[in-house]
Amino acid sequence: MGVMRMGYVHAKVTDLAEADQHYSQVMGLYETAREDGTIYYKGWDEFDHHSVVIEEGGVGVVKVGFKVRTLEDLAQYETRLQQFGATVERMSAGENLKVGDGIRFIAPNGHVFELYHEMEQVGVEVGTHCPDSFPMDLRGIGAPNLDHGLFVGDDVEGVEKLFIEALDFYPSERMLATGDDGAPLIATWLSCGNKSHDIAFLKGPDGKLHHFAFYLKDWNHVTAAADILVHHDTPMDLPPTRHGITRGETTYFFDPSGNRNETFAGGYLMYPDRPCVEWTMDQLGKGLDYYRREVTPTFLTVYS
Repeated sequence: MGVMRMGYVHAKVTDLAEADQHYSQVMGLYETAREDGTIYYKGWDEFDHHSVVIEEGGVGVVKVGFKVRTLEDLAQYETRLQQFGATVERMSAGENLKVGDGIRFIAPNGHVFELYHEMEQVGVEVGTHCPDSFPMDLRGIGAPNLDHGLFVGDDVEGVEKLFIEALDFYPSERMLATGDDGAPLIATWLSCGNKSHDIAFLKGPDGKLHHFAFYLKDWNHVTAAADILVHHDTPMDLPPTRHGITRGETTYFFDPSGNRNETFAGGYLMYPDRPCVEWTMDQLGKGLDYYRREVTPTFLTVYS
């Protein structure tokens, strides 16, 4: 039984044409479908039909999908989520474009999550027979795949408990208000595999999006991507730096609607027996921007 990865993020945008320019030409995602004010994209190294969905009519996250290994996983996770007390409902094949049967639940922080086993596969841009290392027709940043997301809500303890106890995630890092015993949990980073994190949660207003991130190969690709962002006058939130938390190399920026994106490289390998790293809020600057050790003013105030 197991959740494999974050499969898709479905977000709202205020202007579909502007957002399309950002995700297709700046991020370099490939459009796979378009219907009723909604566009579907995938990265060049993703097999499945889509990983990012944008829908005209606002800002923020609509829902997030995670792909599981087997159909039996869906039934078992449905039972465990119900036992946990989550609101769970079935979703039918085709309810989400190119996605099979699944389940949908509302987390304690107000976000809608979906679990599914099947999505139509369209293949990677380099193929699977003696492939090249990357496509020759990359546009913009040329992001290969969706990596993770950070979501905002009040009940960080509750949503962490749900993902650990009902969905088999485990914490890689946690941010506490202070170093005192029983100090409130401010943020948690959770893994379902061997990445430093597949999802993270931050204390704040319910149902908000902090960012969703795209994987890049290394620091050189992160800085090259930042140059492309500047060339396109993309609003930047945090210029290229390294996180203390997860050790990832990063740049934060905004799409035209104000949804925060991230390019992310590095991080460490995570295993269930690796001890969880703990941080305290007085060290957030080091955790966020390891070199300057400062907290970007918008980090804890701007959500969509």
